[in-house]
Amino acid sequence: MTKLISILLMLAMVVQIIKPLGLPLLKRRSDFWKLALLAMALWAVTLLARDFL
Repeated sequence: MTKLISILLMLAMVVQIIKPLGLPLLKRRSDFWKLALLAMALWAVTLLARDFL
C-alpha cells in the first residue's frame, strides 16, 4: 500500500510541475511541495496503522 501511495503522489507531483492541476491550493507549479507534505503524512499514517493493526 505504501508503494502505491508513493507512486501515485510522485506522479501527481510531476504532473503539477509540468501543468498545474488547478485544484484548490494547487494552482501554481510551485505548489508541488504541498503534495510532498501530503505524501509524507499519508506515508506516516500508513506505517503507524500497520504497526497497530
